[in-house]
Amino acid sequence: MGTLEWSPTTEDDLDALVRLGAACLERDGGLPDLSDRDHLRSTLVTDLAICGRDELGDVVAAAALGLDTSGGRTATGLIDPAAMGQGIGQEIAAWVVGQSVGPVRFVLDSVSPEAETLFAELGLHRVFAEAVMRHGLKHIPFVRRPEDVVTLPFTDDTSEAFHHAYAASFADQPGYDEGSSRAWGRWLREQRGFQPEDSRVAMDRSGHVAGFVTLSDGWIEEVGVVPEWRGRRLGAHLVARSLTALQARGAQEVWLAVGCDNPARSLYERLGFRNRGTRALYEYPMTQEDA
Repeated sequence: MGTLEWSPTTEDDLDALVRLGAACLERDGGLPDLSDRDHLRSTLVTDLAICGRDELGDVVAAAALGLDTSGGRTATGLIDPAAMGQGIGQEIAAWVVGQSVGPVRFVLDSVSPEAETLFAELGLHRVFAEAVMRHGLKHIPFVRRPEDVVTLPFTDDTSEAFHHAYAASFADQPGYDEGSSRAWGRWLREQRGFQPEDSRVAMDRSGHVAGFVTLSDGWIEEVGVVPEWRGRRLGAHLVARSLTALQARGAQEVWLAVGCDNPARSLYERLGFRNRGTRALYEYPMTQEDA
């Protein structure tokens, strides 16, 4: 492939992948897990994975194919910012297409301007994007809990209340369905670093759910507020409380990801979060034959 030497990616390449991910984060931001060995092992050391080395033997690009939850092909990749603009992205895209049967989706945990340009040239459309946001925990706001609301941690006894809060908070959002709601409960318990004792479900005095927040190691994973409680500062309280809880657990910073078009993004900015890049999903447009 071009001027790079391409070979299957192995466990021995993980240190190089960590350096590659860190370089992408420094330049374009994105998901901080890009410098985490376990994350890179799961996404870039798959049965179909390649890395490209320059003349000095340094890994300057990597790509991999995997399966998403629906059984379709999902591709991801990284290119060292110093090597961009040399046609490596086109080579990776050609490899992905050559290895795939049927439509493929591209998931990028760090989106660069060069990637945006390449995907536009290839006819790929961005169908989902999240702003990755960071809070440095130097100034944590205090937001009073709304009156007539109590919050409870995640336990076997409150797990059903969390599920109801999730369903009630997101039922009016695009893409929500009952299947994803049922799967959410299983996913939550399996989430790496899940902190049930600091996650909270909010309930009014009548026992009706009002909202929830779930936390993992250094992350606010999800925040939801049921429609009748929106605009009453419950979401702001849950986020501010979570910052304090995560700091008490030893976190030096807290991360969250929010849809780029989600109005909640402005709330997080007011609470002290700052944008640190974008992660996104790209697809080829569906044709009538695909439908």
